[in-house]
This record gives sequence, structure tokens and C-alpha cells, in this order.
Amino acid sequence: MPKTLTDQAHAGIHGLSPYVPGKPIEDLKRELGLTSIIKLASNENPLGTAPAALAALANFDGDLYRYPDGSGYEVKQKIAARHGMATACITLGNGSDDILELTGRVFLGPGKNAVVSQHSFAVYPIVARGVGAEVREVPALAADADMPYGHDLDAMLAAVDDDTGVVFIANPNNPTGTWVTPAALEAFLDRVPSSTVVVLDQAYIEYQTADAIVDEAAWLARYDNLVITRTFSKIFGMAALRFGYGLSSATVADFLNRIRQPFNVNMVALHCAAAAIDDHDFIARSIESNSGQRARLTQALAERGLPSLPSQANFITFDTGREGRAVYDALLREGVIVRPLGGYGLPSHLRVTVGSEADNERFLAALDRVLG
Repeated sequence: MPKTLTDQAHAGIHGLSPYVPGKPIEDLKRELGLTSIIKLASNENPLGTAPAALAALANFDGDLYRYPDGSGYEVKQKIAARHGMATACITLGNGSDDILELTGRVFLGPGKNAVVSQHSFAVYPIVARGVGAEVREVPALAADADMPYGHDLDAMLAAVDDDTGVVFIANPNNPTGTWVTPAALEAFLDRVPSSTVVVLDQAYIEYQTADAIVDEAAWLARYDNLVITRTFSKIFGMAALRFGYGLSSATVADFLNRIRQPFNVNMVALHCAAAAIDDHDFIARSIESNSGQRARLTQALAERGLPSLPSQANFITFDTGREGRAVYDALLREGVIVRPLGGYGLPSHLRVTVGSEADNERFLAALDRVLG
């Protein structure tokens, strides 16, 4: 019997479901006919886009018929200065997800496995299974642990063997907001085999307290198998432009760049990222706003008997005490979009982005009506 297209797709693809992003505002408008909607589902910056990036966009005079600078020279120079390392250690990506994908393509494949934590970013298993690798999901810490539902690094280390190509660690973790300390990370890196790549996903790093942030330049000098990923989608408010980057040893960066598409970052994104990286005032305002509103929102949820997981990100994951999807659906009818977490193994939890004071108040008012 002749093969079909379904037969030709490799086994890893058959076990995958597409990544489901936060519900777009436009979809909800069409579905329910609502005109006033707030979206607190995708961890976007409530202050908007970095003014330096907006100014760069307004003054952009590039020739759109030409290809962008495939090397990203200008922005690479600024990234190198920011982190105190050579440009040879930098890989540019169409968002930091691109770096995750490149890492999987280089270090994973049939016969290899990737180690991930339960309740971690859905893209990690997609990357691994997409290239035919096995995914080893390690149970997270217990709900009553000091870091509830956080990464169990000892258990993750125990899952590593000679065929482990990549270990994915998100810090802070999405969707829980939990984190691991630099000391715990360092102890993990000291014990993991040097042939296994450890990806430290730092999409939310700017929202962390200073004592939780690692010295990436020093660590990369010590650990040749470490890859750190960063994004401009969160703190810089540039999610629509898709710009991220990876930091690693020059050896790993060389491997990633061998398979990176030659023009994976568009000209406008390169231009705006080079401007945004120096917008320190906006970064400081974003951190201050998030810190204050996150604390108020956490307290408000606690006053309603809705416990939150500890978070050092720009979102809060909280327990509704009931079926979370039903609460999510009811909030949609109130014009409030959050994120249900049943697909992450947390069926009673919702994740809400820390928004502006006005958006947070509207969310709480809607939640009160929904919970009755």
C-alpha cells in the first residue's frame, strides 16, 4: 500500500499539538460582539513599547526592497557591550523562541532526549518532539514546597543520561512565575555532564530581584554548555517585532549560526532593537510599575481567598479553587482575557498578566462578578 503524507510525517510530529497563544482581542470582539476588552493573557508590557523603539520606527528610512543585515552588526555590538562579551557569543533570533528552536535542531534528534520540568513553557516539548527527540518531563516540586510547582533541579539532574542533548530551565518560569536561585543553578551546572546543553530561558529576567540574577558573562566563561536566551517582547514591549537573542560560548554560537536562516530577523526589528536596548528609563519605569502592581494584585487575590504562586515575572498564577476553564470562559464574557492553565497540568489555576492599575481593577471587578 503506498505511503500517505501522514505516513511521511515523522513520529514526533504525530504526538504534537500546535502552540495556542493568548486569545486575540479581535477574536473576542467577533465572537461576542464586545467593544471594550482588556487582554491580560500574554504578559505584554502595559506601558506599551519602549519610546526609543517607537522613535526609531517613526524615523525609519531603510530600503525595504533590500535584505536586512544578516549579521545584525549594530545590535550585536550593543548586546555585546550590555553583557560584556564578544559578538562571537551572540546569536540573533526571530524572538527568543527562535533560539530555542535552533538549539533543538543542533543538539536534539532521534535517539536523543530533552529534560524539562512539569508546568514549564509549552514550546520546549514542541522543539524536542519536532526534531524526533524524546521529552522527559520531570515532576515539579510539590504544592506545599517552599517554591510550589517550581523546578526540581535534583530530579531533573537524575533524568539526565548520555543521550540527553538539552535541559530546558526557565527562570523565572512561565507559566508559574517561580524561579531557582543562582546558587541552585550553579550547583546544577557543576553536576550536569559537559556534553549536555543547558538552556537558561530568561524571557522575564528584568522583572527579577537583583539577588536572583546570575552574572551571565562569568557563567558563560565557566560553562561551555550553557545557552542563555533573552527577548525584547516583554520588558521592551516589542512583541510584534519578534526580536530575541542567545548568549553562549563561541563554539555553541557557531553551531547555531550555521543553521540559522540568513535573514531570520527583519530590518525594522534590528533597527528598533538597537535603539530600545539603551532606553534605560523605560526599563526602570516598567520594572517599578510591575513591582508595585504585582504586589497589589497578589494581595487583592489573597483577600478573595485565591492563593497565588510566588512570582518574579510580570504575571501571577493563582488558584481559582474550581475548574479554571469555566472561570476563564466567564471572564471572556466580561471582556477580560486571561490564560487558562489546564494544558500545563494546573486545571484550577489561571495566569493573569500584571497590567496597569486600571486594567487590574477591571479584572478584579470582573472576577468578583464571575465568582459571585
